[in-house]
Amino acid sequence: MGDSLGEVHSTVKTSGKTGWRKLMAFIGPAYLVSVGYMDPGNWATDIAGGSQFGYKLIWVLLMSNLIALLLQSLSARLGIVRGLDLAQASRNGYAKWANYPLFALAQIAIIACDLAEIIGMAIGLQLLFHLPLIWGISITILDTFLLLFLLNKGMRAMESFIVSMVFIVGLSFLIEMFIVEPVFSEVVKGFEPSILSGNALYIAIGIIGATVMPHNLYLHSSLVQTRKIERTPQGIRESLKYNLIDTGVALNLAFFVNASILILSATAFFKNGYHEVAQIQDAHKLLDNIFGSLSPALFAIALIAAGQSSTVTGTLAGQIIMEGHLNLRIQPWLRRLLTRMLAIIPAFFTILYFGEEALGELLVLSQVILSLQLGFAVIPLIHFNSDKKLMGEFAIKLWVKILAWLSALIIVVLNIKLVFEEVTGWINTSENNWWVFVFVLPVILGVLLLLFYVSLHPIISKVRAEIFTAPHGQAMDIQDIEGVIYSSIGIPVDFSSHDKNTIRNALIQGGKEAHYYLIHIVETAGATYHGEKVMDFETKSDFENLQKYQANLKNLGYEASVLIGYGRSAKAIARLAKINNMDLLVMGAHGHKGLKDIIFGSTLDSVRHRVKIPVLIVR
Repeated sequence: MGDSLGEVHSTVKTSGKTGWRKLMAFIGPAYLVSVGYMDPGNWATDIAGGSQFGYKLIWVLLMSNLIALLLQSLSARLGIVRGLDLAQASRNGYAKWANYPLFALAQIAIIACDLAEIIGMAIGLQLLFHLPLIWGISITILDTFLLLFLLNKGMRAMESFIVSMVFIVGLSFLIEMFIVEPVFSEVVKGFEPSILSGNALYIAIGIIGATVMPHNLYLHSSLVQTRKIERTPQGIRESLKYNLIDTGVALNLAFFVNASILILSATAFFKNGYHEVAQIQDAHKLLDNIFGSLSPALFAIALIAAGQSSTVTGTLAGQIIMEGHLNLRIQPWLRRLLTRMLAIIPAFFTILYFGEEALGELLVLSQVILSLQLGFAVIPLIHFNSDKKLMGEFAIKLWVKILAWLSALIIVVLNIKLVFEEVTGWINTSENNWWVFVFVLPVILGVLLLLFYVSLHPIISKVRAEIFTAPHGQAMDIQDIEGVIYSSIGIPVDFSSHDKNTIRNALIQGGKEAHYYLIHIVETAGATYHGEKVMDFETKSDFENLQKYQANLKNLGYEASVLIGYGRSAKAIARLAKINNMDLLVMGAHGHKGLKDIIFGSTLDSVRHRVKIPVLIVR
């Protein structure tokens, strides 16, 4: 298991700095996390809550924010102390089979989150530029490349982008507050807790799901590891302190934004008799009618900024859970594209079959799905932070443990209550309710059993300490080393200046006893479609060049054969290696990065995964 987010792991230096400079070195991770607390999904639940119940649900927002502060600080603690993100810790702490459904649930949550970003971004573009929603949703595919660009620029560039987006959102709502002029004495009454049921409970759970987001717990435990700290008790203690400040400031800013949206909705809509505003578009239109053109324009700009920033952090979280739970790493742009496509499908389906007006309900539903997944992230997080054997002196104190378990209990109980109400509603209102018993109830039972396993396994089964403390496994005893003799070596060439160095390294590996295969792949359109039947100018020219290399090696006393492949390089090289029983491939690296790698393809990586023999890469 490699480092979490290996591309940016320990890339921000913190040593040698004091005072404000030290604090600024640690500022950043929580801001990336905080955007998930003010994404378009939050907007939908806050607008629905404010328009239907006025200020009555502000206490739910406050409770959610306090729970988020506690859980995010635990997430940061796990990453700083253990050097593992939550997904990696789960992989070490639970049985291998359990990590597959845990990954699947976390992935569903990320798709639900991404769905909210897609819808929010599309709505923002429609409100500002009058683009049809279906076009806006299609355009959101392009921000895959924004993430690729930011990753290549480094962690600080990504954090600067996110902080600027957060600033735009915060400033927009600060101005909104001056425009709508809420009565603050009534706002204060909203902080008094009340009993929830029916639609209020549904929206309250949506608010919790939109505020305490499961993917943020994975994300924060990884992002704190981008800071290079001293691995001493003093260095860890210092890092925990600065990250707590970072978390406190960033999440309180997120609370200000969410509270502003709810207060805005309550003041503009509930107070004016508009009690059924769940659509972001309706909110925009009503703001225009009530307060003039500036307010809705700010609203749309903030919506786009929130969606764009959240989409970046959602992708990083997807990478973390895949690498952590499954120990599987794929290119970030490909992972981003897959997640986005999986989220775009339900958005397209909703517009085509239920109309654009159904997107608001889909937004709230996506936040409820997020909340339902929370227990599977929160409970392991508390277990890992409580274990004195693993965390040492940094294990959480009893009072923190009690608060954390109380938060987890609130989340799980509210979710169970919601599921029970929804399922009984389906059974009572539908005449043909067989599908509930055949499909829904077995899934619910399976999820509950998994939740029990996640909750009880660390208590009843003490996993061997060495599994936990060595994320990369145990070092083996190295005794006598036998020499490796390669007798059949493949050398892919492309007649560039790199060939000489590649061939030289291959000859060093096998000497004059080995047989060498000089390989070249013809990638013309004709070769792709006609294969060996093609005899175009390029194929003939390439074959003659290979024969020159063969003659040169023969003069030096080496035995070599010539092989021509056709079509895609990686597939053809792997095929020739297998057919000719090669036991080593020596390949030249051309150093393609970023966009070039996408255009020209990453042949080395692809070959590596297709063959079962060693591959020596020569740069």
